[in-house]
Amino acid sequence: MKFGDFKSKFGDLPLIPSRIVAREQADLNQLERWRKNGRVLRLRRGLYILGENERKVQPSRLYLAGQIYQPSYVSLEYALSGYGLIPERVADVTSVSSRKTAKFTNAFGTFSYQTVKPPLFRGFILRKDEAGLEYFIAEPEKAVADFVYLKLGAIPAGEATKVLRESFRFQNLGSLRKPRLREYFALFNMKKMDQVAAALCSLAVRKL
Repeated sequence: MKFGDFKSKFGDLPLIPSRIVAREQADLNQLERWRKNGRVLRLRRGLYILGENERKVQPSRLYLAGQIYQPSYVSLEYALSGYGLIPERVADVTSVSSRKTAKFTNAFGTFSYQTVKPPLFRGFILRKDEAGLEYFIAEPEKAVADFVYLKLGAIPAGEATKVLRESFRFQNLGSLRKPRLREYFALFNMKKMDQVAAALCSLAVRKL
């Protein structure tokens, strides 16, 4: 198959799974040849996208994060930064998955995935990026809960407030919904998580 024919057949797709290429009886080896000259980019094994100058659709990194590793939703540092809950700008897209921990690096950056148990895989909402492509992102309160859960070992007993302020550098906590925050922290069914939730609520969390 010539590249022009490939582009005509798959150019309207935001991403190109190799299984679809194989189903159309196209030459999978061609993908690797086109990858070498930049006409096609590989996001991970079995998942490709047309090169920047070739594609019609420009997907966001948020959309890509959800497609590279499924099921997953954007959370943790990337979501916290986007919500203005930490002062740092975060380069890597951080997500939560019910599958094992994973990391992928490609032309769009680094995408990392942390594991939570299936009952904790909730608290996310559906959004669309500028191209109209859908992705899942944690609600602000769940992003906080996910982050604290995965960092719980770094919080000494009785020092939750200090760590939240000085180490985790949480800010703008007044934008959070207190009942929703407690709800998501309670999902983890851990006494220490409840204690941290109480500390967060004491840091001027808005009451609704």
